[in-house]
Amino acid sequence: MTAVWITVAVLTVGTFAAKASGTLVLGDRELPPRALNVTALLAPALLAGLLVFETLGAEGGGLTVDARAAGLVAAIVAILLKAPMFAVVLVAAAAAAGLRLFT
Repeated sequence: MTAVWITVAVLTVGTFAAKASGTLVLGDRELPPRALNVTALLAPALLAGLLVFETLGAEGGGLTVDARAAGLVAAIVAILLKAPMFAVVLVAAAAAAGLRLFT
């Protein structure tokens, strides 16, 4: 078993344990409104962090601006122009591919 599969297995068990512990600790009680607000904002914050890391991360660490960043900017512009999601993906891919073609 490789280190990757061991990591996946440990994270799977940890996720199930975290979900089960929340149910066991809270029981039938409702979460306070402040806790609900935090959990509602957690997924978008994690997704934004992952997006920035994957877009601007360099191979050996650090930051880099390359065709991925151009694709992201093109996608943001398409979203602001209210384009359908399929068009957003196509515009981002075309922008990144076009920049890679000329560099």
